Amino acid sequence: MRPSTLHALQHAAELNSQGRFIEAVSIAEPVILAADSEECAEIRRWLADHRDDFTGRGENG
Repeated sequence: MRPSTLHALQHAAELNSQGRFIEAVSIAEPVILAADSEECAEIRRWLADHRDDFTGRGENG
C-alpha cells in the first residue's frame, strides 16, 4: 500500500474514533476509490486488522 494511502486511512481512523465520521469518510473515500485492485486488497486487510481504530474499542470493548 502506498504510504499516502496508509496515512489517509490512519487519519480517517483517528477522526472517526473522535466522532468525526463525515470528515473521516471525506479523507478515506478518495484514496479507496483511486486504489487499484492490488491496493484494494491491502486496504481491505488493513481495515479488517484495524477495525478497533475506527470504533475506539479495544479487544474487550
